[in-house]
Amino acid sequence: MEYTTLGRTGLEVSAAGLGCGGSSRLGLAAGKTRAESVAVVRRALDLGVNFLDTAEAYGTEEIVGEALRGAGRDSAVVATKGRVRRGGAARTPAEIAAGVDGSLKRLGVERLHAVAPGDYEAARDRLRPALERAREAGKIAHIGITETGPRDPRHDMLARALADDSWDAAMCAFHMMNQNARRRVFPAARTRRVGTVVMFAVRAIFSDAAYLARTMRALAAAGKVPRELAATDRPLDFLVREGSAESVIDAAYRYARHEPGVDTVLFGTGEAAHVEANVASILRPPLPAADRARLAEWFGALEGVGLDLPRPPTGR
Repeated sequence: MEYTTLGRTGLEVSAAGLGCGGSSRLGLAAGKTRAESVAVVRRALDLGVNFLDTAEAYGTEEIVGEALRGAGRDSAVVATKGRVRRGGAARTPAEIAAGVDGSLKRLGVERLHAVAPGDYEAARDRLRPALERAREAGKIAHIGITETGPRDPRHDMLARALADDSWDAAMCAFHMMNQNARRRVFPAARTRRVGTVVMFAVRAIFSDAAYLARTMRALAAAGKVPRELAATDRPLDFLVREGSAESVIDAAYRYARHEPGVDTVLFGTGEAAHVEANVASILRPPLPAADRARLAEWFGALEGVGLDLPRPPTGR
């Protein structure tokens, strides 16, 4: 495993981080048993993954807590999240504080979940102080903030958060066909020494060939990508060849991992057997320069592609 420093937190985190939500939720979404989901986490730990991302809303905190018992709590950096809103209403500082205690009963808490642009000032001015008090009490270590990819494709919330310099870490959506964090997030994060966690590196857009082909045809019809990409059912297979990637999924993980300014890339799966393949992809070298240049030329102007809400798992 390769490790990097998560911004100014000083935490040494694995380049590959296990996402415990998404469309899989460690396999719970596909009907896996609790024991099978615990096995996914423990396999990741066995491979050196020490960054585990969960959330109050995912229903996987207790699974992560169980997996860590006996594995050594100090061996993992656990980031969990609480929502700024619940049932359409903004949560109060007291509710956030209670959420911290609730998460601590299961494993511990470190970041705010899915903050929409319209909720940012409330999160900063009303809710962050409650988290600062929890940090002063020794309940949490660092405070981060997470965007809502599907509803904030231009990273407007994180642009404001990074300008404020109020957060230790930030989670954003970034992948081969959604590259604008390269301009709007990563440079400022590097300047401010804010740790960065990438979500959506694969998701359905690269794990479901039919979905990718439909998306590409729609983009070509709208004049947003070259029409030649609509003429094939496997438009990104130019990446899959000797000397480049083993698969589109492999290419997607490597693309995200080697972007300057990225600290750790989340992968999600409900299959222990897939953990090793995903970790191996993240640890491979960058894609060839010619492939990266073509991806930038074709998709660099796209925004919000492939940031759908979770879909049933079809890949890894």
